[in-house]
Amino acid sequence: MAIRPAEQLIHKAAWLYYAHGLRQDQVASQLNISRASVAMYLRKARETGIVNISTSTQLFTDDVMARKLEDALGLDAVWIAPENGHIPDPSTDIAVLAASVFLELVKKGDRIGVAWGRTVYMIADIMSYADLQEVTVVQLCGNLGAPYSYRPDQCTMEIARRLNAKGLNFYAPLVLSTEELARALRDEPVIREQLSGIKDCDLALYSVGAVDAESHLVKCGALTSGEMAELRSRGAAGVIAGQIIDAEGKVLDCSYNRRVISAELASLRAIEKRLMVVQEDSKFEPLLAAIAGGLCTHLVVGAHMAQRLLDHAGAATQKVS
Repeated sequence: MAIRPAEQLIHKAAWLYYAHGLRQDQVASQLNISRASVAMYLRKARETGIVNISTSTQLFTDDVMARKLEDALGLDAVWIAPENGHIPDPSTDIAVLAASVFLELVKKGDRIGVAWGRTVYMIADIMSYADLQEVTVVQLCGNLGAPYSYRPDQCTMEIARRLNAKGLNFYAPLVLSTEELARALRDEPVIREQLSGIKDCDLALYSVGAVDAESHLVKCGALTSGEMAELRSRGAAGVIAGQIIDAEGKVLDCSYNRRVISAELASLRAIEKRLMVVQEDSKFEPLLAAIAGGLCTHLVVGAHMAQRLLDHAGAATQKVS
């Protein structure tokens, strides 16, 4: 059932006031209503439970643009965080929405695969605590060196802690020094069992990485900026769970990928719900690659990125016709 206009105002007022800490006069100004109306809407939000942000994500899926984007990209569900001039960092808005979406998607007894990076860790840090029964959170790829922030093990265990769930870390490096060593490690029974079990997950949470000097793979020392530039010239378009993909969402044929300890893309595609969250507009091309490769069924993005995706899909359709 669609949310009626009056209910939309209640949801929006609650979102701005409770999630972002705007004063009532600021909420009134942004929504072009009186301060008395804001106070009334906030009271109704408290009485009906809308102040529990996890119950208000329907507001963002009922958006017309979200519906169009689902149809254009063939996705199961899209949530679009609105542009908000009062928020210093728009990426926080996306993470707040993504945390609520994630909690709605998790069910009792689920097995959840989690990747890594700033976006995933921000979602984990913002997420409300939930006491879910028989949930297991598993790491999708090997780990990074201790000094690096947003490590895979950190993201996995923080989400497990928020859900009061069991966390399973990957006790292997993300990338090995030689292809032979990587093959041998994948053949170890413990690692082989962990990798083979990824396809049995019910839900995956990840973002897609860039393939430039700002990539996490460069910052963590897995690749030099020169090596990344060379891979980009060979068709690298994005990074999924530590693996480099091309514009079609396929694993790029390169030595780096053959040295990585991570879930195979086929295993990721076998996961029923693949929630991708993208905060940065600079990740437009990597996101297109991930969608083309079938690595996303559920998507959370900002309004600007959503419009770019719609424009791109429209242009592609016209080109074909």
